[in-house]
Amino acid sequence: MKVLVTGANGLLGTHITLELLTRGYEVNAIVRHKEKMKISPRKGLTLFEGKFTNAYDISEAIKSCDYVIHAAALTSQDIRDFKKYRKINIEGTKTILEAAKKNEIKKFVYVSTANAFGYGTITNPGSEKAPSLFPFTKSFYAQSKTSAQKIILNASEEIPVNIVNPTFMLGAYGTGNGSDKIVLWGLNKRFLFYPPGGKNFIHVSDAAKATVNITEKAASGEAYLLCNENLSYRDFFQKIIHYNQQETKLIKVPGAMLLLAGFAGSLLRTFGIKTEFSLTNMRILCVQNYYTNAKAKPYLPDKLKSTDQAIQDTIHWLKKQSIIDG
Repeated sequence: MKVLVTGANGLLGTHITLELLTRGYEVNAIVRHKEKMKISPRKGLTLFEGKFTNAYDISEAIKSCDYVIHAAALTSQDIRDFKKYRKINIEGTKTILEAAKKNEIKKFVYVSTANAFGYGTITNPGSEKAPSLFPFTKSFYAQSKTSAQKIILNASEEIPVNIVNPTFMLGAYGTGNGSDKIVLWGLNKRFLFYPPGGKNFIHVSDAAKATVNITEKAASGEAYLLCNENLSYRDFFQKIIHYNQQETKLIKVPGAMLLLAGFAGSLLRTFGIKTEFSLTNMRILCVQNYYTNAKAKPYLPDKLKSTDQAIQDTIHWLKKQSIIDG
């Protein structure tokens, strides 16, 4: 069986590609630049250089494939124009979906975001039953992924589909500019300022295994939150401090101060200045962004890797790539 993977050189896409190859699948991986592929050439892996937003590039890569796992997306948080998210995350997804229909793909699996669903608290975590909540309803990235998710689910009568909704993923094969920035943020600091909210974390290899399991086994038309540990930012950074044996004083940043910084960032954006600081992004740092994996549990590994392991694997990889000293 052959699988087309988009975003195959991204954090999750790399792990999905490795998991598929381990299980004996052939993989057609479409990437923008072959030289940026993080895994070495190997049997069963064919690279296609191109853009998933380009119908011709997709038509070449999708030939003879049985499945599509669409993991590519624009994830940057410093873009102030929704049109860019729409072009890549919505219109680009439509392009590959149409190619999948035309080629009679057995199943189309779309990698969305957990924030397409409503978050909750430690005692009452969010699930697939809750619609997206503020402030994520104001996030251009979350808006674009939620819209694309609806398009995929609406196509379930024409083609078998599934949605996977990972939370915050950590592990090897990052670049230092993605989700692993949170680890860099916490490393080797004398004073570490942390926001009042929290996140759900999952080891990226567990998310990849679940994605392939869902591709193979799940009923069409279903979406699954791929998540593991709900942690406050303080608890998360404590894990980094413990593992790295660093002497760090943790200092909580009041929500009001973050919102003030976000307001200033939003003002800068109106003048065309790129910054990840915005009122929406700062509000996100203040919420308990917690979820349950109850629905996805049959497809997740029996023993999920801990956030501690995810942090260790992230740091080991970043040192191996000389992104950090070690």
